[in-house]
Amino acid sequence: MAATATLASILTNTSLSSLVWSSTYRRTLLSPVRLVCRLASNHFWTENYQKNSNFITWDSRARSRYRSFSCQSTASSNVDSTPDSVSSNGFRKYGRLLPCPSENGPPRVEHLVVKEGGPVLDYISNSLDLPPLFVADLIHFGAVYYALVCPKPPPSATPEQIKTYKEVTAPSVLKNRASVKGKTVREAQKTYRITRADEFVEAGTYLRVHVHPKRFPRCYEIDWRSRIVAITESYVILDKPAGTSVGGTTDNIEESCATFATRALGLTSPLMTTHQIDNCTEGCVVLARTKEYCSVFHGKIREKKVKKLYLALAAAPVPVGVITHYMRPINIAPRLVSEESVDGWHLCQLEVLECKKVAWPTSMTERRYSIEDCGWPPQDFAYECKVNLLTGRTHQIRAQLAACGAPIVGDSMYLPAAVAEIVNPRLNPFRKNSKKYANETDKAQAIEEWIAQHGKEPAVAIGLQACQILWDNGEHFYEAGTPWWR
Repeated sequence: MAATATLASILTNTSLSSLVWSSTYRRTLLSPVRLVCRLASNHFWTENYQKNSNFITWDSRARSRYRSFSCQSTASSNVDSTPDSVSSNGFRKYGRLLPCPSENGPPRVEHLVVKEGGPVLDYISNSLDLPPLFVADLIHFGAVYYALVCPKPPPSATPEQIKTYKEVTAPSVLKNRASVKGKTVREAQKTYRITRADEFVEAGTYLRVHVHPKRFPRCYEIDWRSRIVAITESYVILDKPAGTSVGGTTDNIEESCATFATRALGLTSPLMTTHQIDNCTEGCVVLARTKEYCSVFHGKIREKKVKKLYLALAAAPVPVGVITHYMRPINIAPRLVSEESVDGWHLCQLEVLECKKVAWPTSMTERRYSIEDCGWPPQDFAYECKVNLLTGRTHQIRAQLAACGAPIVGDSMYLPAAVAEIVNPRLNPFRKNSKKYANETDKAQAIEEWIAQHGKEPAVAIGLQACQILWDNGEHFYEAGTPWWR
């Protein structure tokens, strides 16, 4: 598809691939909950099918002023403070998004195509039967997105869904929309956050609404001022607490370290993220005070001028020295690593500088930080390792140490698989001594079975801290405080 092709010529091509219905978005939408997906037309229809033991239902319902491509959980949206209570304006009573719930609700993402233009808040409220205050909060959280042109429905869509899609993206319709004239498909389908509740959305605009944003209750428990390590004209060093997000998530930029640190310091300009560490990891992060320094620090990372040291609390001893694996290039957890080089997989290297035997965290400490048991057999001693991260892959330390038989304490994602491998050493298909497979189908099945041994992302903390960060040959050097397990 030519990058300069216009919408009118390309949208008639039935091979047009959707940016929104890519594998990344399918993973978000087809989560392990029962989903109901609907597309409005003039009558009801359903099509059920089984996928990974989850029933998916595509449903169409008549609506007067709008059409929607939407996916939602069958669980309630949890937006009313009193069940079945109704306010004077006809909407359910609503107590806002605060106080923050202690647990996240099931995922719910709605996809709408605007039939009649108007203020975005009113349109979403009426379309999804949500209280206006709730929608306003979703917009404030950064949980509402728009694109000028609706993406193509997934391959499982019915002829009626395709028909509706073609109606709102027909060249005869698009040529009358000044906002999309001359734009390529990629440009017109690019999504942006809605930032104002009174923002006008024209007919044909695509909306994506994350009705249940991922929440971070730990943000409200932290003395953020006490977590500031250093303040300069260009950046702030934060000792990030476990159970928080550095810069926010796709559906929640409000409950983030950058936001709360900005408020704690009374800054007028928001702090910006320069790099990430996992939500369940604590320790040093650099937050830029200006766009210019944000760009400068990104350059230092690219040029490998930034060095990070970690403390990892492993469940078993780890040999000192460089550990090498190769990580599967798929942006989804769990991150799979192989002891042998695999075509296209990313090199992962870390150096264990020291490994010392320490006491396993007490039950009181584990409860305080919501450390999950995960079934590791001996829990008398753990092993504190100082790790020099040589390559910076997502989940790298967690995945590599687990692959060495020394998963990180409390890591409910990787530790269960390590336990399963103790019981059956040949379970991991990426070991050098793993069994040989007769064909690719058998190997693919073994990989799926291995993935199934992994658990869920930790609720709050694991035994991992970004203990030191330095750059420019140590000219800038910072250390985090005492790790939670000491």
